[in-house]
Amino acid sequence: MKNIQAIFWMVVTTLLFAIVTGIVRYIGSDIPAPVAAFIRYIISTIFFIPLIVKMFILEGNKKNRQFYWARGLAHGFGVILWFFAMARIPVSEVTAIGYITPIFVSIAAFIFLKEKFSVSIIGALVICMIGMIIIIRPTASGIAIGQLSMVIATLFFAASYILAKKLSSTESTLEILVALNLIVTITLAPFAVVFWVTPSLQEVLFLSIVALFATAGHFTMTMALKLAPITITQPISYVQIVWASCIGFIFFEETISFWFSIGASLIILSSLYVTYTSSKQNENINNLVAKD
Repeated sequence: MKNIQAIFWMVVTTLLFAIVTGIVRYIGSDIPAPVAAFIRYIISTIFFIPLIVKMFILEGNKKNRQFYWARGLAHGFGVILWFFAMARIPVSEVTAIGYITPIFVSIAAFIFLKEKFSVSIIGALVICMIGMIIIIRPTASGIAIGQLSMVIATLFFAASYILAKKLSSTESTLEILVALNLIVTITLAPFAVVFWVTPSLQEVLFLSIVALFATAGHFTMTMALKLAPITITQPISYVQIVWASCIGFIFFEETISFWFSIGASLIILSSLYVTYTSSKQNENINNLVAKD
């Protein structure tokens, strides 16, 4: 029963995140990416003010501040590039390239956390990279600026994930979430000032909806992860590309090309394999610890 509930919450999560990408795509490039990202995060931060005061002022939480700041900076730069890419390439393409993040996380875990790689995982990483190249299809003159921005964004998001994993061993989920919103807002502020364009009331409303749906998505994702293991929840996350493709087709007249389908399939299958293999390794380690 818990697995079914987890699948339900994960499907809801994918829909919420797909709607977020659709709204940002609709806003387009009318608002500079740093400004749009700043407004989205400051709205979320305003809701967290009571918790910010309690956790970081009254209680004076000083643990792991360097990791909080490193994660906030990495995530902030990733968000700017994500907003920039969303205004320039199809919704489905942004979603598919975003699935490369677990691959970069695996590489970072190998380098910084000393996690082991098997030959099969290395093969899956290579296949994933091939899928990315097929989607991007670089020419002699290079690749589109929107695609490049999204690829670099996945690197920053991978760094954010690794730092979150490190923080989660000692910090609560709520503290990590609140700190992320606060530090990302601070990170984005100077960029927003430099590129400031006063948004219309309608654009502020849309960005408020983005903040609401994104926060709700993180909540439902946490619900899913609490109810079932990652081997069940992670595959469901790829439903987002279905929602994203539908939104792109219905609202923006975006079509799915043959090469995109091939590239996205390679990325999804290889990412699923890496996720499954990693979870099995963790399960084996836990079993060994339990026997000891």
